[in-house]
Amino acid sequence: MRLVLATLVLVAGTMPASAQWLDRPWPGIPRTAEGKPNLTAPAPRTPDGKPDFSGIWDGEDPAPRPDPGDMQSWVKDIARDQQEQFFKMRPAYRCLPSGPEAEKFGRWKRILQTPTAIAILSDDLTYRLIHMDGRALEANPAPSWQGYSVGRWEGDALVVESNGFNDQTWVSRRGLSHTEALRMTERYRRTDFGHLEIDVTVIDPGAYAKPWSFTVEKTLQPDTEMLELVCERTSDHWGTRSDSAAAAVHVPPEVLARYVGVYSGIYQGNPRTARISVSNGQLFVSSGGGDAQPLVARSQTLFEGGLGYQFEVDDKGVATHVTEIHVSGGYRYARVR
Repeated sequence: MRLVLATLVLVAGTMPASAQWLDRPWPGIPRTAEGKPNLTAPAPRTPDGKPDFSGIWDGEDPAPRPDPGDMQSWVKDIARDQQEQFFKMRPAYRCLPSGPEAEKFGRWKRILQTPTAIAILSDDLTYRLIHMDGRALEANPAPSWQGYSVGRWEGDALVVESNGFNDQTWVSRRGLSHTEALRMTERYRRTDFGHLEIDVTVIDPGAYAKPWSFTVEKTLQPDTEMLELVCERTSDHWGTRSDSAAAAVHVPPEVLARYVGVYSGIYQGNPRTARISVSNGQLFVSSGGGDAQPLVARSQTLFEGGLGYQFEVDDKGVATHVTEIHVSGGYRYARVR
């Protein structure tokens, strides 16, 4: 869990310099006059002149928005059922590989590039292999969690075609499913030394009437290492939204109104915004760019909606902060409006 990072930061001051492996300068990279990594320097290239994508990368989760009108009815039905269950069947929550899930494109990755293959390592200890030896995409590969991928160069862009995904994965954390006919096309561009752009197109006629796309922007994370993020407990014990509603307590409308606003802070090293609204006497939250989700009151200040939300109020009862409670801990956001 990312709590490991906080622990390491706290104890770093007591470790000898040789043990502080999270703060180790990378040799041979461009630097500014102050000695900091120069992220706007030209992108590096391999000996054969191709852009080199090697490095440790991180970025914000994309927020894919396929048109609901293009979704097959069964996709919508499953997504509604997943929402009722707080998305407990999400592969990542079950300690399974996430496969082609859009939001996972934004997480920490280490890219290792060779002339014949590119490996993309994830912090959850899974990996993808992109074949670069000129082979064609297999017509009927054995279904797998990460699929089968081949890459080719179009100028300075790396184009990756993938198929062979099993139907146990999602294409979005919001419960959007797919069939085993799913195909994905990715275009990778390293615009300079420190920035990577990935355009992704999803094609699955059995689930979506039209292809849909999203873009991921990632930033190089030099002079550090990628920590592992291991799933330690599955979601098997989770209840449902109906279970939560049955145990709800009553909070007066005038109290709910004092929580409405926009809250900002840092979640696992990245900026995050939670928008709190109220409708028909119920509180809603939209966090991290996701759709608005209903919140169920556990007390006058504690609410549940898959994640927990604990409000802090001033002497007039108006919220000043909210703590978003994840399995990895609480993240405190300040009210900005």
